[in-house]
Amino acid sequence: MPYCNSHTCYISKISGYKQFLLPFIILLINMRLYKIVCVFLLLTSAAWAQTAPRAGIADIKQAFKKLNVLGSVLYVAAHPDDENTRLLAYLAQEKHYRTGYLSLTRGDGGQNLIGNEQSELLGLIRTQELLAARRMDGAEQFFSRANDFGFSKGPDETLKIWDREEVLGDVVWVIRRFKPDVIICRFPTTGEGGHGHHTSSAILAQEAFTAAADPKRFPEQLAYVQPWQAKRLLWNTFNFGAANTTAADQFKIDVGVYNSLLGKGYGEIAAESRSNHKSQGFGSARQRGEAIEYFKTILGDAPHTDLMDGITTTWKRVSGVEGIDANIQIINKEFDENAPEKSVPALVKVLARVEKISGSYWREQKTKELKNLIAACAGLWFEAYSTEASYALGDSISIRSQIINRYSNRVKINSISIAGTTQTLATVVPANQLQTFDSKTIAGKLTQPYWLEMPRSLGSYHIASQQLVGNPENPDLPKVEVEFIVEGKPIRLERRIVYKYVDPVRGEVYRPIEIAPPVTANIDNPVYIFKDNQPQNILVKIKSFTQAAGSIALRAPAGWKISPEKINFTGKKKGDEWTESFAITPAETQPKTDVLQVVTTCNGKDYSMALQRISYEHIPVITLFPPAQAKLVKLDLQTPGKNIGYIAGAGDMVPDALRQVGYKVTLLHEEDMMKGDLSSYDAIVTGVRAYNINDRLIVEQPRLMEYVKNGGNLVIQYNNNAGLVLNNIGPYPFKVVNQRVTDENAKVTILEPKSALLNYPNKITGNDFDGWVQERGLYFVSGADAQYQAVLQMNDPGETPNAGSLITTNYGKGRFTYTSLSFFRQLPAGVPGAFRLFVNLLSKPNIN
Repeated sequence: MPYCNSHTCYISKISGYKQFLLPFIILLINMRLYKIVCVFLLLTSAAWAQTAPRAGIADIKQAFKKLNVLGSVLYVAAHPDDENTRLLAYLAQEKHYRTGYLSLTRGDGGQNLIGNEQSELLGLIRTQELLAARRMDGAEQFFSRANDFGFSKGPDETLKIWDREEVLGDVVWVIRRFKPDVIICRFPTTGEGGHGHHTSSAILAQEAFTAAADPKRFPEQLAYVQPWQAKRLLWNTFNFGAANTTAADQFKIDVGVYNSLLGKGYGEIAAESRSNHKSQGFGSARQRGEAIEYFKTILGDAPHTDLMDGITTTWKRVSGVEGIDANIQIINKEFDENAPEKSVPALVKVLARVEKISGSYWREQKTKELKNLIAACAGLWFEAYSTEASYALGDSISIRSQIINRYSNRVKINSISIAGTTQTLATVVPANQLQTFDSKTIAGKLTQPYWLEMPRSLGSYHIASQQLVGNPENPDLPKVEVEFIVEGKPIRLERRIVYKYVDPVRGEVYRPIEIAPPVTANIDNPVYIFKDNQPQNILVKIKSFTQAAGSIALRAPAGWKISPEKINFTGKKKGDEWTESFAITPAETQPKTDVLQVVTTCNGKDYSMALQRISYEHIPVITLFPPAQAKLVKLDLQTPGKNIGYIAGAGDMVPDALRQVGYKVTLLHEEDMMKGDLSSYDAIVTGVRAYNINDRLIVEQPRLMEYVKNGGNLVIQYNNNAGLVLNNIGPYPFKVVNQRVTDENAKVTILEPKSALLNYPNKITGNDFDGWVQERGLYFVSGADAQYQAVLQMNDPGETPNAGSLITTNYGKGRFTYTSLSFFRQLPAGVPGAFRLFVNLLSKPNIN
């Protein structure tokens, strides 16, 4: 699949302070679930099962080929899963170019088919999915600061929200650092990509092609990098769906060739790479045989016979290393697969020559490749482990470095360095004997993802340092550097420090270490709804990462009363967890929304951070420290019904939100549907995309219709028009279509002011559509039978009014309602009007 399809990226924007608060509101909703799941789900992905590079014979032979190639290609698109993994694998592993993928966003606005994470949390997952994909296809990964704020209908909107100049500067920065000979963009500037982000990625790539070479553009970058002019910018045209942008006269490459060393063709490698995009549901079948990629020249010289026409991609592009390519070819030819160590002396001599290259770029790239190749041939392996998974800021980290040398007794360890502190050893490493060295360092910086250290704007993350830009992860994560002496030559290798232990079922398990605040505080719920002036209990779960003493206090806006004012604690040890309870009484004011903050004073310093871990089998454990806060909503809300049956959808957090306003919500399973007494429920609700993911609804649908006919109240939330398991969702015909309103502030017109949906038990007015987040709705309906009543009308600017967001009908003694409004976003975010309207959908007046 060459680019994001309609159901992947069409999520709209979010405004105000909510764009930073919402993801943490969402994550805290499921904290009770995650504190069970995330503690015990550990990293099992084979792709991240070690920190040392692979060192098999195939890897060594591939590395030999890469040594004599000095060319680079940068691929540019908008989102994770936009990249052409088959082309990336071909360029990296067949042509052996240094190959990179610049995804302007981290995919924060996409959909999540494996869990409930949204926004920044989904971006964290998709970042790791991209890194897992790159480990498969051999390319490198980069990002800009742009935020995937959701579906955009054109580049003008996108580039305004992103801040065109700022994101352009990031693209220029990546080009200047990566120095690509060729730049390839996935999408055109003319809109065939079907998404404003897609088109914008092409526009920015085109502007950056020229700007990167101009010293007058972004001159502040020149303190670290130099201007760079790529040879050409190409568009990788595509034939997907209704858009065929390929042509017979375009430059083309067959990337479906077979790599006998790897035992795979690039269609097979691409499928393995792309299948890492699990949160987007992009599991892919392996493809074999010819696969033609087409290219159109946008800027620079057009290629005629080869992608690198006119570009020197051999050692001739650097001076002072005449004959080095021949030396490498001889070493490769004489390589003994049964005794790789025989190549070490000759490779060390080549390394000595490469280190004398005057230009820093290829010297840096090739010395790194040579050092890893020498280590692989020598059977020289090392990794570094912490003794615990978690540490508090400022605490001492105990590190165990394990090293084995399978080469000869002539290998020495000169020194081990951690965080600028060097331990000199000058000791011989006995052949084939595992050596262990213990050391310590200080946990000097939180392992918070660098792009989440500050609240972001709607369009982009705020990044503290220019040199952080482009990095997929924090570049300063704790690591160990070991200097070996091999054949008399110093060779420095580095490894990330990880936590490793042995699981009795899975064997060795690796996970990143986390450096946390001394204490974290998680509020039990992300949103507290107050329907009156009665107090509510607020539970705060505290976790200590070190020996701690201090106090916990809640801070709320003026007028809110909190009891007690603070709670002291003392004598807490590392790993202790406990819960404190506060009572909070709302202010004597009109309905409004406020923010509650937890402040934990520990060892004389204030902290206001929560703890969140995200864990899936295909990516490393992710830890972050979001603000320790919740939303307080004082709301004029009547809730006559109490008993709700709920059929779960995908990534759905509506049930917890309904429980917040006093409903008893029962999750219904097939046995409940087929054998239970459905008449006991005041309403039954289907979660978002339930008719896309639950094929048992085909069997259960007649029971739902019977429930309605006998007087029940059925509410169906939005479904994707692609892949419905059942065409006739309602009692009368209607179609789900790919239409949406992405402007969360779009005007809403009430078409049926007397409808019970707008009057019972809460009177709905235009004010109830204020403060919505990210979008109004998605996958509206059209062609609805005359039996349905369309209640609302809305549209994005410049578009035709659309009445497909909310339809309802009486059926028998009951009521059927279908809504495309994005309640699944609004309720977790505590949007008052969305609560009032959704409660109305659940509340059928007794008029029979």
